[in-house]
Amino acid sequence: MTSMWNDFKLKFLKSGNPALLYIGINALVFIIASLAAVLIFVFSGNHDVIKSYVEQYFAFPADPSLWLSRCYTLLTYQFFHADFFHILFNMLWLYWMGQLLLDFVKPRQFHLIYLGGGIIGAIFFALIFNIFPVFQPYASGATVIGASAAVMSVFTALATLVPNYSIRLLFIGDVKIKYLLFVYILLDLIAIQSANAGGNLAHLGGALFGFIYIKFLQSGTDLSMLFKRKPKMKVVRNENQKKRIKLSIKKKLMRY
Repeated sequence: MTSMWNDFKLKFLKSGNPALLYIGINALVFIIASLAAVLIFVFSGNHDVIKSYVEQYFAFPADPSLWLSRCYTLLTYQFFHADFFHILFNMLWLYWMGQLLLDFVKPRQFHLIYLGGGIIGAIFFALIFNIFPVFQPYASGATVIGASAAVMSVFTALATLVPNYSIRLLFIGDVKIKYLLFVYILLDLIAIQSANAGGNLAHLGGALFGFIYIKFLQSGTDLSMLFKRKPKMKVVRNENQKKRIKLSIKKKLMRY
């Protein structure tokens, strides 16, 4: 088990690759939550304890009265998933699109695209649920979880940066990534009327952030520079220089 954990850390958490880092964190959170759910079920027979706990404390709520007390959920919601297939497809897309995007952007920029897309996706979902009358009756109990908005931000950033980049799809062949993104956005728009309207709205918010970030980058403004650490000023004392100055002053004084 120690060897497996060390291999996992080296592959995902300490690889220096931000796409693999987020895949590792998401996978780790899912495994821990799933094992906790199994243990609770075995000893109590209750299926929904972990699910309700995640929705209450880690999912991002649409209810404005909870935003201040649960502001941290802007980050935590991105690392929890509803089920195995939810995390599987998110992580597959993150791996494929993330590895491609890292050929064109720096790790610092990737971090902002991923986390910023997730944050804007959650805010977009919450605003739509509170502004549009069709969603308002459900806003008090609506929440969102999953990395989909962050992954959509990565996908959109890549498609905006290199729209004519082609990828090969099974049974279809080569498809330009801009057309693939168009299909995904169209499906999200259509699915707004479904039971998972919140998740689809979050996707659109994440896509919006990825698009805006790359447009700023192409115009010469790198928003990720706001989070770059400035090098600390170091004062280097040159003791030899001090000695030479003292000797020079002493010699001048001796002449007089």
